[in-house]
Amino acid sequence: MAARAAATRLASLTGTRAGALAAHTVRGESTLTPSTRVEFVTTGVLVQRLLRDPELIGADAVILDEVHERHLDADLALAMVCELAELRDDLTVAAMSATLDAPMWAGLLGDGSTGEGGPAPVVEIPSVLHPLEVRWAPTPGSATDARGVRRAFIDHVVAQTALAFAAEEPAEREEGNGALVFMPGAREVDAVVAGLRGRDDLAGVDVMALYGRMDARAQDAALKPSDRPRIVVATSVAESSLTVPGVRLVIDSGLSREPRLDRGRQMTGLVTVRESQASATQRAGRAARLGPGVAVRCLRHEDWAGMAPEAPPEAEHADLVGPLLTLACWGTPRGEGMALPGALPPDRVAEAEEELRGLGAVDAEGRATPRGRDLAQIPADPRLARALTDARGIGSRAVAEVVAMLASDERAADGDLVALLRALRSGRHPGSRSWKQQARRLESLVPRAAAAETTADVQVGTVVALAHPGWIARRRDNGGYLLVSGTGADLPRGSSLTGQEWLAVAETSRVAGRGSGALIRAAVPIDEGLALEAAAGYEVTEDRARWRAGRVSGRRVHRLGAVTLTSTPVKATRAAARRAVADALAEEGLGIDGHGIFTWSRGAIELRRRLGLLHRVIGDPWPAMAEESLAARAEEWLGPELDALARGRGAGGASMASALRRLLPWPAAAHLDELVPESVVVPTGSHIRLEYPEVGSDLAPVLAVKLQECFGWTTGPTVCDGRVRVVLHLLSPARRPLAVTDDLASFWVNAYPQVRAENRGRYIKHPWPEDPLTAPPQRGTKKSGR
Repeated sequence: MAARAAATRLASLTGTRAGALAAHTVRGESTLTPSTRVEFVTTGVLVQRLLRDPELIGADAVILDEVHERHLDADLALAMVCELAELRDDLTVAAMSATLDAPMWAGLLGDGSTGEGGPAPVVEIPSVLHPLEVRWAPTPGSATDARGVRRAFIDHVVAQTALAFAAEEPAEREEGNGALVFMPGAREVDAVVAGLRGRDDLAGVDVMALYGRMDARAQDAALKPSDRPRIVVATSVAESSLTVPGVRLVIDSGLSREPRLDRGRQMTGLVTVRESQASATQRAGRAARLGPGVAVRCLRHEDWAGMAPEAPPEAEHADLVGPLLTLACWGTPRGEGMALPGALPPDRVAEAEEELRGLGAVDAEGRATPRGRDLAQIPADPRLARALTDARGIGSRAVAEVVAMLASDERAADGDLVALLRALRSGRHPGSRSWKQQARRLESLVPRAAAAETTADVQVGTVVALAHPGWIARRRDNGGYLLVSGTGADLPRGSSLTGQEWLAVAETSRVAGRGSGALIRAAVPIDEGLALEAAAGYEVTEDRARWRAGRVSGRRVHRLGAVTLTSTPVKATRAAARRAVADALAEEGLGIDGHGIFTWSRGAIELRRRLGLLHRVIGDPWPAMAEESLAARAEEWLGPELDALARGRGAGGASMASALRRLLPWPAAAHLDELVPESVVVPTGSHIRLEYPEVGSDLAPVLAVKLQECFGWTTGPTVCDGRVRVVLHLLSPARRPLAVTDDLASFWVNAYPQVRAENRGRYIKHPWPEDPLTAPPQRGTKKSGR
């Protein structure tokens, strides 16, 4: 749209016809003639032209506009043209924008454009700055929800537009007689247009839409000056590179629609987000080009501080498969060493290159193969180009028509691609003309193949399946779908595709708060045979073992990527069984806390605690007992038990105490019971078990013993070779705690008299001597004498 509008504007200024002085070239459309001096092209067209003609023969200058927007095609075009300028001293390169970091861009252009070294010169063109009044008109509720832009917010924008437009008196508009309303997408634009056209207070006002999918005639109508008052409702296409004439009022929704890559699902979808401050500034500035203007922002003033200063570069979230093929064909895999405004994310570069290798488009080093160069010459995504060249069985014309449809901006109602193809072929669809032109162009790029007797369903299904084999989907029992790539997805409610067993999916998007979180936007039913043929690289038959209900079981699985075709019981191989046990151990744990593979007896738990105290106090050679440490050394001390599980035995019979003893260091292990004894002999001769602290705790062991059994005992027990005092929990005859101490001598002198006074009347059958140091210790009553 911007290329066509700019060419038309220059032709108008110079009084020439289209193509004479100024022409435009976009996908499937061109007004270029031999007399053209200035050609306006999209950056995608420029990149394709550079691949076909790396020297740009006949071009004296390349001017890149709105470079601050950081579209990926624009970044690539800049880097490629800069390299060309280093070889061609006669080529001038300029980068333009009203809001750019001039020193950074001048450095990128560098000596390639100047021929003299150093940064490129910066040329500033001043413009008249008219006063701009910014008003804030927040919506009472949220602008969006999980399904997108709320209807209530659209109504709010309609109301604010009507209110602000009515407040602008015609006499005050001077040259301007219109308003520009920014909405995030075409659906919202159409909704606001419908709302404004239905208002009585806007009778006599032309209300027009402006977005990329509209036909050229409708776009031109919105971009031509008019004497009538009008309101143009547009997407971000009118934000910077287009000029809508006569605008003195801007209504900004504050929303933007941007592509985002879902790394987990490996799919890119458009999401509605809060616009950046730079975008808001660009939009508001449209109101003050002719004279004083007003910008109404449908958000709170305090929201401004939370908005990002700039929109993120497209390279950070876009699909990199096509751009990387372009760079590989240019001779600079991954763009290394090029004057890119920002480096491509290395992890996503690796993922995209792997997909290109799967297409046979690049080699192991990322260099373009002959097949890759052929695919790059086709003006479509490399996946669609692959389908164009490989889906020959249905005829070259049918393939080209389907690819042209998928590469276009046309959207299938209800996601039904076959219905869209039929509408385009009928000629009644608004986009039929441009679609037919693109289809003829694509057909001319591949060898002609005879038409086959196939239905539209088979034609669309074949192309989509070959283009996106990882997105072939099979219906789940719950009604959703599982893609070969492993992503779960759902159809829109009421979709005509509901219930189909297999789908070839062409478009998906993320939808927060619903089902799988992924929505199938466009698809076509296919049969299992086509699914297996198109995704043959994903087909695998393997023996699997898994841990289930405390045992290992084996199955032979025939699958298409993540989609299981058949699964039958088999005896698990030893290697697979051991992997299943290891996976279960990592996922479920050792069972120390009562949840995991193994059951720990009291003796095993106590042994682990004793060893944990030794490791904490003494350290080497005593092993660490933290669960992560034990899991890391599982093969060392649990080897026989893991082997038994892999052979199909259950975990119930494993002795974790015996297994744990395999970690005891030799010869220090001989002193284990001396260093951390299981029990302590008290003055009565009783053997009382010590309670050791939890592993990871900094507490000391505890000895819970009747107070009367400790008479005459002045020095309490220690462990770990005397380094740790045992804490005594002195109990009443009813085994209720009376005192806690690790210093018995101090207790008898300072605390015992109070304890004796409080308890001698309560427990009269038990001794409470005044001098506990000389009294004999007793387990029983005074009468028993024990």
